[in-house]
Amino acid sequence: MAANYWDSSQAKYWTFTKPELASLRTGLAQQHPNLHNKYPLPDQRHLSIYVQNQLTKLARRLNLRQQALATAQVYIKRFYLSVDIRKTNPYLIMATAAYLACKMEETPQHIRLMLGEAARQWPELGVTETSKIGECEFALISTLQSRLILHHPYRALGELQGVFGLSTEEAALAYSVINDCYNTDLPLMYPPHVLAITAIFLAVVLRPAGQPAGLQAHSASASASASSSSTSTPALSGNAAQTALAGFAGLKQAGPKLGKLVDWLAESKVDMEAIVDATQEMVSLYEVWESYSERACKEVITRFMREGGGIGK
Repeated sequence: MAANYWDSSQAKYWTFTKPELASLRTGLAQQHPNLHNKYPLPDQRHLSIYVQNQLTKLARRLNLRQQALATAQVYIKRFYLSVDIRKTNPYLIMATAAYLACKMEETPQHIRLMLGEAARQWPELGVTETSKIGECEFALISTLQSRLILHHPYRALGELQGVFGLSTEEAALAYSVINDCYNTDLPLMYPPHVLAITAIFLAVVLRPAGQPAGLQAHSASASASASSSSTSTPALSGNAAQTALAGFAGLKQAGPKLGKLVDWLAESKVDMEAIVDATQEMVSLYEVWESYSERACKEVITRFMREGGGIGK
């Protein structure tokens, strides 16, 4: 296991630029043009929100911790860079990713328990034999090239919380923003500390001392366990996120805490372009989230699952 992110397989093999991610997805579309034309998908971020919601419901049943949930989401993102989602059973992929993530995060779940709860959660799963999860796990590990160790932003957030003197509310909001970032490509693009700093920036800008939040914040997502809620809601509204983006102008006038953050960033070697880009991605996510429809995502998955064949079917 790589204790240092920079020496990890995540940094060496599973970090991409936006053009690289676009190229991988375009390649999948070119391999299966008929499927893409027959089953157009919602916005990629809407599908990610749907996956997160479904995994959160499963996590509640099994009392899974948030980090295992985040690991499962990254596995799914990586997997679908190589395999067209239309050729899979996404519910089996989700259950298998959760099962594998729990192993890797040292909170293993019995395969029968995982299958039983997944089957109760998703009647569409259509799987009754544990061997199916075993087969899907093999396909998942193979596609991920056995590079399964992940470094998440939660640890960096914990370390930086004291450095910047975050309040309990600010830390909780930053934690929620990190949870939300798994609905974007950011975990495939930037180091964990960049995502943690981005989350802190958004939290500090939008919760200045002595003022109400004015946000659609998670009521309990800062809990250590993902079991605190059954579905995911955005940590910020689209309007609040736009306020955060505007906060880059005149940062040092926004308050001493934000000024301290700016000074720290100026003295550090953190990639500011990455911070700005990550913030813009989160702002875009919160705007897109406002038009999210779980029903639309579920319906398109139901349609292409009827096609049959492929991994996990």
